[in-house]
Amino acid sequence: MPDSLLTASRLEREGRLREKLMRELGPEVLALLADKTVVEVMLNADGALWAERAGKGMARIGAMPAPQAEALMATIAAARKTAITAENPILECELPLDGSRFEGLIPPVAAAPVFAIRKRAGVIFTLANYVASGVMSARQRALIEAAIEARRTILIAGGTGSGKTTLVNAVIAHLAAACPADRLVILEDTAEIQCASENAVTLKTSETVDLRRLVRATLRLRPDRIIVGEVRGPEALDLLKAWNTGHPGGVATIHANSATAALTRLENLIAEATAAPMQASIAAAIDLVVSIARTPQGRRVEETIGVTGFDGVHYLTTRED
Repeated sequence: MPDSLLTASRLEREGRLREKLMRELGPEVLALLADKTVVEVMLNADGALWAERAGKGMARIGAMPAPQAEALMATIAAARKTAITAENPILECELPLDGSRFEGLIPPVAAAPVFAIRKRAGVIFTLANYVASGVMSARQRALIEAAIEARRTILIAGGTGSGKTTLVNAVIAHLAAACPADRLVILEDTAEIQCASENAVTLKTSETVDLRRLVRATLRLRPDRIIVGEVRGPEALDLLKAWNTGHPGGVATIHANSATAALTRLENLIAEATAAPMQASIAAAIDLVVSIARTPQGRRVEETIGVTGFDGVHYLTTRED
């Protein structure tokens, strides 16, 4: 078959898939995905649809019947050349429509179909925006900007939905403006980071290539800064080695409830790869820990601490804000 016919056939298949996906998502969810203020869209097992808007929390916005949700997940799985079944009841991927992060589950692990669609950021929220909206103080902004410009490595800590990735986007935006010659290599499981830098390479994990392997490959791409969307496994050891051997000034996020807890969490992840104590190496690699949280009043940068060393028992830190 001529290449032109193959291309036409592929485009026709993609068009049919898009139409089917839009029909199964339904007008309510499509409107939410098009709304730049919406951060996440969720379906609960009772069929209720919920949405979170930036700065406004969650609200119930409608419903989706279980058969529709099942058909939607089957279509998404087919588009990603996999299947969601009772034997394989969890679907983790990017939404084919717009690249949003999709997490879907069906029985027996859930009572009925449930999903969460985490939208990619439509616009980059700058550090100046954070100050203007009261998420961080002017002092905290100055500390983060100074750390970026001094090539200090930054670890951003927070719980689920606290806004870690959005803060990384803001950090990268300042990095791109202040250090435009720096080459960035960004590693992610799901494409969520919005990079404002012109000289950047973004790599994603796959079923056969995990984050640990990507970190190792990154060193041959001549990065000035290594940025990881989320550290959550033994790749923490490889990243630590990279940051400590000629690649300072990187950025990563980690799940933790405070700045000091982030250092302990990093220890635990590294322990998945080695039994050797690595606290001194952690203290040498991490310069600034920024803790962000979702509070009843909205997201807030709660603390920024500098890491200056390890005395054999405790990390030596200073509260910088």
